[in-house]
Amino acid sequence: MTGGAARVVRAPEEPRATFLDLFLDLVFVFALLRLSQTLLEHLNWSGAFQTLVLLLAAWRVWSASSEVADRFDPRRPAIQALVIGCMFGSMVLATAVPEAFGTHGMVFAGAYVAVQVGRALFLVIATRGDERQRPEMRVLFWFGVSAVPWLAGAAVQGWPRVVLWALAVAMDYTVLRLGWPTPRLGRASAAEFSISGEFLAERHRQFFIIALGELILVTGLGLSGDGFEADRSTAAVVAFATTVLLWRIYIHRAGEVLGGAVAAAPDPLRVAVSAVYAHLVMVAGIVAISVGDELVIEHPFGHTPPAWVAVVLGGPALFLAGRAIFEYAVFGRVSRNRVAGVLVLAVISPATIFLPPVLVAAAAALVLAGIVVTDAARARRRPPQEPSPPG
Repeated sequence: MTGGAARVVRAPEEPRATFLDLFLDLVFVFALLRLSQTLLEHLNWSGAFQTLVLLLAAWRVWSASSEVADRFDPRRPAIQALVIGCMFGSMVLATAVPEAFGTHGMVFAGAYVAVQVGRALFLVIATRGDERQRPEMRVLFWFGVSAVPWLAGAAVQGWPRVVLWALAVAMDYTVLRLGWPTPRLGRASAAEFSISGEFLAERHRQFFIIALGELILVTGLGLSGDGFEADRSTAAVVAFATTVLLWRIYIHRAGEVLGGAVAAAPDPLRVAVSAVYAHLVMVAGIVAISVGDELVIEHPFGHTPPAWVAVVLGGPALFLAGRAIFEYAVFGRVSRNRVAGVLVLAVISPATIFLPPVLVAAAAALVLAGIVVTDAARARRRPPQEPSPPG
C-alpha cells in the first residue's frame, strides 16, 4: 500500500462501527421524517411512487456514505471531514424532499450528485497510486453517469422529471447489483471492496433502530398533540406495540447473524447487496407505517379510506416482505409465517374499510404478534440455525 492510501485506509483488525457512524445516522432521522410527511401529504399512487424514488435516493446516499468508515480509518481528520460533508449534503437533500418534484428539484438533485460524486472523487484522490483506487474509480464513473439524468430531471417539470429520476435511481441500484461493471476495469469483487460482515450487520441494525425511532417520534408527537384522550391514547398504544413487534421480528435470528452469513457465503458481495436491498424494503414499510400511525392517532375512529388501509396494512406487509428477503439472504429459506402474514394482511384489507382506523391498526398488530409468537414457539422446539446463505 502506498503512503497516501496507507494514511486513510482502515486496518482489518480495527473495531468496526464508531461514533462517527452514529453521527452520520442522525441526519437520516430527519430524512425519514420528511419522507413520511411527504407521503402523508400526497397519499395517492403518484405520491407513493414519487416518495419511493426519493427514499431510494436517500437510502443510496446513506449506504454509500456509511461504507466509507468500513474501508477507511474514521479517526483520520480527512475521513471525518468527508463524512461530515456527506452529512451536510444529506441534510440539504432531506430539506428539499417535500418540494423535490416541485420548486426544489435542482436543490435535491444537486445535493444528491454533490454527495455521491464528491465523495467518490475524494476517495479516488486519497487512494491514488494504490490498488484500492480501482473500486473508487468504478464508483466515481457510475455516479458521474447517473448524474446526467438526475440533473436533467431537475431541469424539467412534471412527468419528465419523474421518469428521468426513476431512470437515474434504477441505474444507481442496478450497477450495484451487477458489481459496478466499468469500461477497462470490469466488475468488482467482494475482496476488492473489503466487505466486513460484522460492520455491515452492525450498521444496518443501527439504521433499522433509527427508523424505529422515527415511529416512536411520530407516536409521541401524535399523543401529545391534543391531550391524552382515551381514543388517541388507545391508538398510541397500538402504534407503540406495533413498533415493538417490528423490532422483535427483525432481530429474531437473521438480524443477529448477518455478519456470520456474509463471512460464510461463497459470494459475500451477493449476500451483502441482498441485505442492503432487504433493509431498503423494510425501511420503506416503516415509512408507510409511520404515515399510518399518524393518521390513526389523529383520527382513531370514523371512516377508513382505502388509501389509509394501504399504509396501515401495506406498511407491515412491505416490512414482512423485506424481512423474508433478508431471511433468505442469511439462511437460504423463508419462514412460512412471514409469507402467511403478508397473505393475511392482503386478504383482510378489503373488509377493513368498514372498520375504524384504530381497529385496522390493531388487526395489523395482531398479525405481527402472531408471527412473534410462532417465532418464539419454533425457537423453543429447535436449536438455533447457523447462517447458510444460498450459493
